[in-house]
Amino acid sequence: MSVMVRSVVLAWTLSLLAACTTLSADEKTAINDPYENTNRKLFAFNLALDNYALEPAANLYKKAAPELIQKSVRNYVSWTGMPSTAFNSGLQGKFENAALASLTFLVNGLTLGFVDLMEGEEQPEHEDFGQTLASAGVSQGSYLVVPFIGSNTVRSAGGRVVDTVLNPLRVFSGETVSDARATLPVVSAVSFRATHFDTINDVKNNSLDAYARARSAYYQQRDKLLQNNLPKVEGHNGLDEFETFFTE
Repeated sequence: MSVMVRSVVLAWTLSLLAACTTLSADEKTAINDPYENTNRKLFAFNLALDNYALEPAANLYKKAAPELIQKSVRNYVSWTGMPSTAFNSGLQGKFENAALASLTFLVNGLTLGFVDLMEGEEQPEHEDFGQTLASAGVSQGSYLVVPFIGSNTVRSAGGRVVDTVLNPLRVFSGETVSDARATLPVVSAVSFRATHFDTINDVKNNSLDAYARARSAYYQQRDKLLQNNLPKVEGHNGLDEFETFFTE
């Protein structure tokens, strides 16, 4: 079985598990983290990784790279996500957003995404396969902490697999493109960590329970993304806004 087939099977297995969770909103809130003991261990691992690798790298990048370079990197990371947004928008029937994401990808492709030639114009709304699953009525399932990636639910974790496998950028060949794809997760993580440096450090260093605070903030962030995907957002109460440590 090829890597692509195995990945798709895994994604749909996770999605089916999520679909079996047909609990009321109150019940979901009460037991949305049944794997908390394991999740806390994985959170501690990710926290150690951040302490010893990601935070120092982001701090150096933040201090050494001019703001123009940092903005260019953020533009590039955003640009590489446009094909996924276009693909998932099409699946959800959001054809205007799909067309806008495609146009943004093509126009900014003239600079390989490093310069946003569409700046000041209407921007497409981010869409991923986890949101597509939500639009299809798949329940979010349990909260999961994934090594190296961070906060997820069963649904969003399954969506990540599909987004990775079906990313249209995979069809491009060439050593340069392959190298860019291979380094993108690291570049994205360092850029995100530098952009949210103080917020993440506040969660890490000034929380009575950093795990609970990060989990709560993850649900806030996902709920915002799901505003247009669900008839009624699967709400969760939280503290300060804070996205997952590692995003695409």
